[in-house]
Amino acid sequence: METLRNALDFSDFPRIDLLIAGIVAAFLLVFPLFPHSAFAMATMIQFLMFSLYGMGWNTIGGYGGQVDLGKAQYVGIGAYTTAVLLIRWDIPFWFSMPLGMCFAILWSFIIGYPLFRLKGHYFAIATIATSLVLMDLFQVWDFVGAARGLEISPIKYHPPDWWRLIFKEDISYYYVILAFFVLGILYVNWFRKSRLGYQLRSIKDNEDVARSLGINVHWAKIKTYAIATAFVSMVGSFHACYIKNIEPEDTMSLDISILIALMAMLGGAGSLWGPILGAAVLIPLKSYLKEWLGATAGLAGIDLILYAMIIMAISAIEPRGIWGIVEKIRRRKRR
Repeated sequence: METLRNALDFSDFPRIDLLIAGIVAAFLLVFPLFPHSAFAMATMIQFLMFSLYGMGWNTIGGYGGQVDLGKAQYVGIGAYTTAVLLIRWDIPFWFSMPLGMCFAILWSFIIGYPLFRLKGHYFAIATIATSLVLMDLFQVWDFVGAARGLEISPIKYHPPDWWRLIFKEDISYYYVILAFFVLGILYVNWFRKSRLGYQLRSIKDNEDVARSLGINVHWAKIKTYAIATAFVSMVGSFHACYIKNIEPEDTMSLDISILIALMAMLGGAGSLWGPILGAAVLIPLKSYLKEWLGATAGLAGIDLILYAMIIMAISAIEPRGIWGIVEKIRRRKRR
């Protein structure tokens, strides 16, 4: 009961924050009821997915201060576990998703123990290396389709199939990922006030001081890395059923790892709302700039330049991201 109470306790936020969060929650709940295009629905699903990716990254990267640039490997593990089990043995999503999370967490423990002996940019480079090595392995592994990947054929099933997460309409996928999104916010709200959450902030400030207080720094990092991995793997499993066609390059590339990290860093690493703000800015920009300037106007590549300029502008104004800008404006008003 105490855990649930802490997860539902948002009393440390100003009322205006809670009001805005309530308005956004209401909008997300009724969004499918308003006229919208298939492209807009796909963008909203991507926003919710990358918000969850960012929440997971934020536990180890934001609260723990460990810049992980290899999270895509766990997207791949979750996606491939669900796809392989569904295609080969017809195991439903709600069984394969927890199994994929277990595989991902196991892999995170295997590589996490040596990885967290490294610090700073050495750790970041090592996470990139492990992710790229795993992607190369999947590209030559015939059991998982090698470079061709795997395809989940909806023709074999009779949608809507809630057990296997096979639907004809994207609205069903939208509400499934929205439910995960809400649970993710509640979990991170509990996590930031948990004992491990306080330990991580102490470690981020000064590892030597944290160690002198009796905190097992290495073990705290490994546990948090596993939590971040579980978030990412869960969404990876959803990704497999939603996209239905997965390849190593689409699920485990360095681009995805960097984009996941950007969600939290641009929105505000170490804050509850940061990953959501980052995804709310980056995902629509990424989708609509490419559509308007690339496909419609025929200016391929210009969208990427504008995308990068907006990211650099926000980072230059406030290194702590969008949430940092909000807090800076509040401090000025108080003065």
